[in-house]
Amino acid sequence: MHRKGMTQVLQRQSFIASLGHMTRISPQFEKSRKVGGPRALQPSQWGMLCPCDTPEGEACGLVKNLALMTHVTTDEEGAPLISLCYSLGVEDLELLSVEELHTPNSFLVVFNGLILGKHRRPQHFANGLRKLRRAGKIGEFVSIFVHEKQRCVYIASDGGRVCRPLVIADKGISRIKEHHMKELSDGDRTFDDFLCDGLIEYLDVNEENNALIALYEGEATPDTTHIEIEPFTILGVCAGLIPYPHHNQSPRNTYQCAMGKQAMGNIAYNQLSRMDTLLYLLVYPQRPLLTTRTIELVGYDKLGAGQNATVAIMSYSGYDIEDAIVMNKSSLDRGFGRCIVMKKESAVYRKVYESGASDRILIKPDRTGPDAEKMRILDDDGIATPGEIIRPKDIYLIKESPLVTGGPALSADELRNCRYRPTKSTYKGSEGETCVVDRVALCADKGNSCIKLIIRQTRRPEVGDKFSSRHGQKGVCGTIIQQEDFPFSESGICPDLIMNPHGFPSRMTVGKMIELLGGKAGVSCGRFHYGSAFGEPSGHADRVEAISDTLVKHGFSYSGKDFIYSGITGSPLEAYIFMGPIYYQKLKHMVQDKMHARGSGPRAMLTRQPTEGKARNGGLRVGEMERNCLIAYGASMLICERMMQSSDPYEVQVCRVCGLMGYYNHKLKVGMCSTCKNGDNVSTMKLPYACKLLFQELQSMNIVPRLKLAEA
Repeated sequence: MHRKGMTQVLQRQSFIASLGHMTRISPQFEKSRKVGGPRALQPSQWGMLCPCDTPEGEACGLVKNLALMTHVTTDEEGAPLISLCYSLGVEDLELLSVEELHTPNSFLVVFNGLILGKHRRPQHFANGLRKLRRAGKIGEFVSIFVHEKQRCVYIASDGGRVCRPLVIADKGISRIKEHHMKELSDGDRTFDDFLCDGLIEYLDVNEENNALIALYEGEATPDTTHIEIEPFTILGVCAGLIPYPHHNQSPRNTYQCAMGKQAMGNIAYNQLSRMDTLLYLLVYPQRPLLTTRTIELVGYDKLGAGQNATVAIMSYSGYDIEDAIVMNKSSLDRGFGRCIVMKKESAVYRKVYESGASDRILIKPDRTGPDAEKMRILDDDGIATPGEIIRPKDIYLIKESPLVTGGPALSADELRNCRYRPTKSTYKGSEGETCVVDRVALCADKGNSCIKLIIRQTRRPEVGDKFSSRHGQKGVCGTIIQQEDFPFSESGICPDLIMNPHGFPSRMTVGKMIELLGGKAGVSCGRFHYGSAFGEPSGHADRVEAISDTLVKHGFSYSGKDFIYSGITGSPLEAYIFMGPIYYQKLKHMVQDKMHARGSGPRAMLTRQPTEGKARNGGLRVGEMERNCLIAYGASMLICERMMQSSDPYEVQVCRVCGLMGYYNHKLKVGMCSTCKNGDNVSTMKLPYACKLLFQELQSMNIVPRLKLAEA
């Protein structure tokens, strides 16, 4: 068993990321093996694990999430159950003869993997235990499973089993009647009361094999033992946010489950008093116009992560190919997609050293010295002032540290006469960001104090920022256009976004089209429409016919299309345009955090090639495939420049006789060959430093690479 991941830090990227993290199931199976079996969706996962919510890539199908109504059991006391079994007619194996052991109708009774004995009437025994469970005499999560093939009755009360609630049906008739539901809606009855009264019971995966479960009450037959509470509960928390997921192609729902966790919005009610390392917040979050029952159950409508955008589905400007989105500049001015990024900076404020000396704090900054400009934001106590604009290389904390920090403890006199030097903490932000010190907090533990600053930056959407609807339709902002040039409808409505229609045919996200219709009907009639999974029969999802009737009643086309005028020519467009509100999420991938280029900069020690990554001011790699393209194109000088001149050129002395590398003698100003011990036949050549390194490593393994030189 791997010890990795035994404790995890809860993701606080967004409210849904936190909820999804708490329902996650990480397996003890290695991710690198390319096997299909453990990754496949098993039939026994129905209602227990979400079929949509799994990551893409190497962990696909291995990392799973719990469905909406599941419960993971904890250990129950076993001794009372064992004595109950014996009193219900289980016979101890020690007391039975061989003949009695092998009677055809007697079944073994196994409790949590231990054999208790045999029972002559297994079905009668199982029914008796179930009656006791429904009456609340034994724990509600105890599972009783009769296995006909193995001739065993399995009883389980251990922890770690996943189970879910189902409505009990007697000969196909549900035990829950109208008056029960009325009591529930009036608040006189709770879910626990249903459980205690034996109307609902929890079944685990094994006991489901003994049950015949009907999806709806109307589909029950006399053999039916249980009825599903609601079909949408087979999905988990993340998939429950998607409206009409049963009208989408299955992978699109999986993509949305991954992207819903990256959406910006609210993370908690106390988000403005938290000190998180990195926090993304939306300035004007909204609740979705087309909602689902899951959204209301988990509280996503209170802590949303997106905005209802009016979307026109049409081609416009050519900057919308490959899923790019054309955005309306006036919408952005009004605050669409605007977000706040909060980062935490921390520094040790007061440290107590081994010698007994400690930092001197509350130093008044010198506002006339050479660093006066960098100390603008400091207060008179030497700490940054909240509300000040902070720039890169600004000093946010100034203190004095003792020169003697280690060694034996100093006496009181020595501490008084101890010498100090000023130390500063500098903000290392990237250029071009205007940030504000949002708040400053002082913390202390074991005599050491530290200071935490939350640095706030407001960003508006720009070209390259990533957006997504709730149907796995992600795209970046392709261009931002003035509202005057945007198309508008007869009633003067201008869309916030324009989306290319080519995103629909191959993706088959019909749910997104129904969301647009439902949102438009909701805006016109003033009520939230629902689009829960499989919800049309039970009334948890509005039907398209009903939505179309609402649209027609309020003067729109039944199809959701509008008569649109061009914003450039002012004349009507030749086609009706499908336009209405869709809930869009702004994702945390912003171009400002990704944009990176470099001329010259730091190099790695070993290979002397440029470093990698934005954080280390690294270079842009020309990889193997890019190299193949340049070779195919025949750009030999360019390939030489990219692979050597711009990377790690190195001058070496090579002996023309033995073909080995030598060295340059600076006293004699001549190249020498270490093997031939003279400098008569030594030539100078350029080669990549990594190549020189390879030759030397080969030589260390007794493989001698010799360079044969031709005249240049």
